[in-house]
Amino acid sequence: MSQEIILEEVQPATLDTYVSVGIQSYHEHYLHLWENEDPTPYISNGLTTAVVEKELADPNNLNYLVKMEDEVVGIVKLVRDSGVDEFSPEESLKAEKIYLLKAYAGQGLGKKVLEWIENHARSLKKKVLWLDTMQKGNPIQFYQKNGFVIKRESELSLPGAKPSEKAMWILTKPL
Repeated sequence: MSQEIILEEVQPATLDTYVSVGIQSYHEHYLHLWENEDPTPYISNGLTTAVVEKELADPNNLNYLVKMEDEVVGIVKLVRDSGVDEFSPEESLKAEKIYLLKAYAGQGLGKKVLEWIENHARSLKKKVLWLDTMQKGNPIQFYQKNGFVIKRESELSLPGAKPSEKAMWILTKPL
């Protein structure tokens, strides 16, 4: 795919777009994780206007719209200084949310977004990029194919998650 992607910092004027695209992409990919396919515990914890407004006020949070031409195709949230295990906050960047709309899946956008995140982490002088992902499903293979390695197990701890879906991996990639 030759189309370029742009990650644009979320501003107060684009906050509603970030929230709506985030909720839509979450619904398209992750309803199976929740009892009665109800992701309210996740949405209310991380994808409401009030929550994202607080994130925007904190310079440690980096929220982006993923755009292809003029079309918003996803969202990204990074945590600038977020340590994991032996890696200090100063040397670690966490990719907390990488959500692309289903209509744009399988077009190479995920790889381009990861490359952008890695380059951004390097520009911040980070030594490691990390994230967590579900143990089940396709994302784990995608991340491993793009150089991430399993560091250890983790677990989705929000109420309402199906017990069979709570198992997660923490993945790291040296930069």
